[in-house]
Parts: sequence; structure tokens; C-alpha cells
Amino acid sequence: MATELRTISTSTRRDNVSSHNDTGTSCAITIQMPNPEAASCVERFATFLSFLLVIITFPFSLFECFKVVQEFERAVIFRLGRLRKGGARGPGLFFVLPCIDTYRKVDLRTVSFDVPPQEVLTRDSVTVAVDAVVYYRIKEPLNAVVRVADYSASTRLLAATTLRNVLGMRDLAQLLSDREAISHMMQANLDEATDPWGVEVERVEIKDVRLPVQLQRAMAAEAEADREARAKIIAAEGEIKASKALREASLVMVDNPMALQLRYLQSLNTISAEKNSTIIFPFPMDFLKTFLSPGPSGSHTLPL
Repeated sequence: MATELRTISTSTRRDNVSSHNDTGTSCAITIQMPNPEAASCVERFATFLSFLLVIITFPFSLFECFKVVQEFERAVIFRLGRLRKGGARGPGLFFVLPCIDTYRKVDLRTVSFDVPPQEVLTRDSVTVAVDAVVYYRIKEPLNAVVRVADYSASTRLLAATTLRNVLGMRDLAQLLSDREAISHMMQANLDEATDPWGVEVERVEIKDVRLPVQLQRAMAAEAEADREARAKIIAAEGEIKASKALREASLVMVDNPMALQLRYLQSLNTISAEKNSTIIFPFPMDFLKTFLSPGPSGSHTLPL
């Protein structure tokens, strides 16, 4: 078995006050540490027995020695608990030794999962329930198997925690209007945290934001009041424009009295088109000026 030699030198010094003599002593300690890259005799012997078993049980042992992984899968092989060199196997056919080799398949396809609804307190002290969906895939099969016990469960828990942390830094108005920016920020945080695990977060989307019932009613009342205020402003602006148009029309009618008569006839035509039983006929006051003109004594007289 290959070993690594390490020498540690220690020196001590003592001062003798009575004799004023310095005494120095030194000793060397040799520590033997095993090299993790080298295979021990037991491992070599187990490998030899495994090969012997394959030869003895040939050709039936081929069913246990040759394994197949799909195009979207990779196989991480361990021999006697140690990761084999060469990285992940696949896609296609690969060889394992019975009894001493174990392998684990890793799916490289994109996986999606729903983040459970999280009760989040926003920066302006409003409690909302938010849920999201996360899409991720495995980009490093070795890290996904060796560095984390369960990459799927770990990613799910981290996604829920990241969702609460990101939303806790936003106001309610930002949460309702800037969903895309929040999704990108959450994706960047998740991708950075899961990179040592060999996991790549491709996309994060916020599905729904549920507000308390009382807050929904208050926001609905505020929106309704805002719409009513805008409607009143628009109606007032319309009245201003209409009054200006009527003023211009009156100036035209003063210059041409016949325009007023034509306007009377148009109004009668509009009223009669509705099939009303009562028709109001406007009578110009100019016709009565002659009858209401004052006489010589100052009294109103009617001409005979």
C-alpha cells in the first residue's frame, strides 16, 4: 500500500537560571497517511474475485454486467464506495462489475415543480399568499450525486425560502406590477445557490398572488372612486367644449335669423320621428313685438 511520509520537527528550549546554560532538544516524528487515490490490497482482491465470477458465470453474467442508459440519462458509477474515473457514463451501453460496482442514474431533462403557497409579509406590512413554478435541470451529474443527498428536495426547499426572501423586500404595488423582475431576481438567486450541486435553474414564474378579502374590497372601492372621478372630469371637459360650440353657433344665428328658423324645423323633425303624441312648437318672440309695442299713452295696445 502506497503511503505518504510526513516529517514533523519540534524543538524545545529551556533556560537554566542558576547555570545560565541553554539546552535545545529536537525530535522527528514520522506519520504514515494512506493515499486515497491508491487501491488497497483488499480492493484489488475483491476486483479480481468479481472478474473471476464474471468468467465463471459467462455468458449469464453479461446480463448483470452490461447496462443501458437513455439519451437523456447519465450513470454515475461507484466501485466499492469510490467514484470511478472517467465521469458519468452514457448515453448507451456501459460495463459494471457485479457485487462491487453500484451506479445511479441521473435524468438530464428539465423538471418543473410548484412552490407551495407562501404567506409573505411585504415591506409595507401586507400579508399575501404567493405561489410559483420553477424549472430546473441537471448540468453536472457527478455534483448532483456526490455533493448533495437529494438535489430535488433541496432545490424545492431552497425555492420556497428564496421566494419568501425576495418578496419580503418588495412593496405590494411592486409585487403586483413587477412580476417579471421578481421572477428574474429569484431565478438568479436560485441558480447561484444550486450551482455547486450541478443544478441549473432555467426559469421561475410567479403563478398567483392572493390578497386578503378586506384588502381586495378596499382596492376595489379605491379603483371605483378613481373611475368615477375620471368620468366627472371627462363630462366637465365635454360641457366646456359644448358650451364653446353653442356660443359659436349663437354668433352665427345672430348674423342670420333664418338659421334659427331652420334650427326650429330640425328640432320638430327630430321630435316627430319619435312618434310622440305631444309636439311642442316653439314660437319666436319676435312675432309678438308688434303686438306688445307700447301705445302713445304708454300702455300696450293690440293692433286691430
